[in-house]
Amino acid sequence: MEAVSAASKSAAMKAINFPSTPTVPIIAFSTTSASPWSQVKLNMLTRHAPNPNTRFGSLCLSRCSTKPNIETDQNSTFEPNPNLNTENPSKVVSDEAISSSSSSTPSSSLSRGLVLDLDPVGCWDCKEIGSPVVKRFISDEEERWYMWYHGVSTQGSDSIGLAVSSNGVHWERGKGGVKSSADVGLVMSCGNDWWAFDTQSIRPGEVVIMSSAKVRASSAVYWLYYTGYSAEKVDISGFNLQNPETLSVESGNILRSLPGLAISQDGRHWARIEGEHHSGALFDVGSEGDWDSLFISSPQVVFHGNGDLRMYYHSFDVENRAFSIGIARSRDGMKWIKLGKILGGGKKGCFDELGAMNSYVVKNKRDGNYVMAYEGVGADGGRAIGLAVSADGLKDWRRVEDEAVLKGAIMEDGWDSKGVGSPCLVEMDGDVDEWRLYFRGVGNGGRCGIGMAVSDGSDITRFRRWKGFQV
Repeated sequence: MEAVSAASKSAAMKAINFPSTPTVPIIAFSTTSASPWSQVKLNMLTRHAPNPNTRFGSLCLSRCSTKPNIETDQNSTFEPNPNLNTENPSKVVSDEAISSSSSSTPSSSLSRGLVLDLDPVGCWDCKEIGSPVVKRFISDEEERWYMWYHGVSTQGSDSIGLAVSSNGVHWERGKGGVKSSADVGLVMSCGNDWWAFDTQSIRPGEVVIMSSAKVRASSAVYWLYYTGYSAEKVDISGFNLQNPETLSVESGNILRSLPGLAISQDGRHWARIEGEHHSGALFDVGSEGDWDSLFISSPQVVFHGNGDLRMYYHSFDVENRAFSIGIARSRDGMKWIKLGKILGGGKKGCFDELGAMNSYVVKNKRDGNYVMAYEGVGADGGRAIGLAVSADGLKDWRRVEDEAVLKGAIMEDGWDSKGVGSPCLVEMDGDVDEWRLYFRGVGNGGRCGIGMAVSDGSDITRFRRWKGFQV
């Protein structure tokens, strides 16, 4: 992706609800919206506190590309920055943060693999959690982990939050909204604009970190791709579906969902970028009869190369009666072209007979192939995690095997005995030759948590739930 001129052009950007931080100047992004409000030109992004009636200053963003092949500095191109010079979470987390280690570190066979449990009543994520997006950053001095995930409070409000860790196992999280770039906790709430696509629920899909050779690492920009759910209901009969899938609502409640984008300098304070769809989303569902005509969910973006980003997402294919995964492609991360469906339902009797959803794709650093972890849906509605591979990440995806690589716990009282899904793969660097698989698990009574499994060395077909560090 190439850098773009900072000259202000017609832009329409939505405000986001989040807490106060000092006012700083910002530059406008060059985005064009097809919404009825596109004639409104804004030269800054505004932000708000959790109270929508309280208005604060504007958010500073570093120069960043929104169109390909336009430069501001010679040789200044944006690329993923795995060595982002973020602050040390173990040192900067505020006193309001709480540790997951006291309540969710596995201490018995029933909680094996659990790394993030529900927070106490009164916290923003006390009722439900899921959709983990985990990133690992390594420097000469330290190792840092960030996890963005969605949470639901007792009031039923859906939000996205951030937890941090020094080892990817013991996590620090916050009880409420963040107040500074050193805090953890709630970082993004549902949209307030009545016409927007994300007024009812939001779920993180992926965080891509872009930086420029001409910009210091600490000024890199986080791009959050997320699913937004509106109040518009999808009228479909004969299917026992949910969208979003939640434990607090009966099946049959299907809301229209679309992909969105927000950006941040610190991974905590986010500004929504309004896409081409009139609701502010990046793109719309397919036409009637298309496999993705009902909704678009779980957008996960992979940086393949300069000017080549791929988005993997899922919908429900009515004609084939199965959840399916598709792909879209972009040169700038904002304007996308759909390429079609790449993975549908599995063989009859298999764990994914009714389809695949909530995919997470990474490029294997060892052999260059693309690996997809996905949530498989069985004929009985059960959930387990499967794997597929592709040489180029675009086509010819094939399942690694007919069996799931991770299933719900065998023990009836296990914290994830009712099913596992929403996978997030992390390939470990350095001397550790293994993969980590973060996932959402559901147990008795619908109680959910976020867990972690590790591979058997570099063999991605064999995962076991984490049960402690080897001494």
